[in-house]
Amino acid sequence: MAVVSPDMLLVSNCSKKCVQLLDCLKGEVVSEVKLQDFPLSMCLTDRNTAAVNVAGKKIWMIAVTDKTLTKKGELTASGIIHGLTSSKNSLVVCYHCQPWLEVISMDGNVLHQFDKKGNSQHFKYPNYMCTTPDGSVFISDWETNTIINVDAQLNLLQAFSSPLLKEPWGITAVTEDQILVCSNRNHSILLLQPSTNTMSTLLGMDDGIEYPYCLTYCPDQKKVYVATPGTIDTMNVYQMS
Repeated sequence: MAVVSPDMLLVSNCSKKCVQLLDCLKGEVVSEVKLQDFPLSMCLTDRNTAAVNVAGKKIWMIAVTDKTLTKKGELTASGIIHGLTSSKNSLVVCYHCQPWLEVISMDGNVLHQFDKKGNSQHFKYPNYMCTTPDGSVFISDWETNTIINVDAQLNLLQAFSSPLLKEPWGITAVTEDQILVCSNRNHSILLLQPSTNTMSTLLGMDDGIEYPYCLTYCPDQKKVYVATPGTIDTMNVYQMS
């Protein structure tokens, strides 16, 4: 998911093999683009363009204009992509079941690589990614139960872990020092604060969270959107203070 505007949400729909633009006020789909295969990850490269990982190595670029979605091009990556985010006018990807990251330019050239040979102790199964407003990238690692922070050139900055973090999936940035993480097996949304190296539970099962796998944040309305397997055609929306 990605917030396009305070009332518009972009969603990758795996079951229907498409990307949809949702009007959150009306609760309806206003536009969609059919895909060739299942979408895995998505991010905004700017307010009017989204990058969507389709069919493993393919990244589709989707234009968002006047509440209408249109395909505007595609890129081919080096391997089967799992996580995808945008930083400093480039795309950052992690590859399926491999401790391997790349920064790719918008015309498809590889700018930076990290640990293609799999020697890093910090990565085993990088999962999903997000970017803070200053361009720093956070990556959830499903196997090591760790959140990794790298800069826009993939230099390792910090690694975070906690007993609360069990099989992290979706991740999104509120600010540089507020990162929200889906702790899938712990049925919770955690708040990571890098400056203090702490994680705390923001939402749990009492709030309707069960096996969360995807989330995004709307800064204008201070809302968190969370998708869980039990709500396949809907999503939970939470107001942050």
